[in-house]
Amino acid sequence: MNKESILVNFGKKVKAKRKEKGLSQEELSYKANLHRTYIGMIERAEKNITLLNIEKIALALDVLPGDLLNN
Repeated sequence: MNKESILVNFGKKVKAKRKEKGLSQEELSYKANLHRTYIGMIERAEKNITLLNIEKIALALDVLPGDLLNN
């Protein structure tokens, strides 16, 4: 798996979980203590996210970090 596909898959999972929870990007960003534009960039695979921010997003979505990484 190449870097780009990892970022694309992660972004798709974040977006799907966010929508499943009925959250806007702004609401997720607030819960995760991250900027709204950063969430959008993650969902569009424009940013290489850090482990710390993966954990913040997972906690905000009430999922395990691995749930956002596994296929």
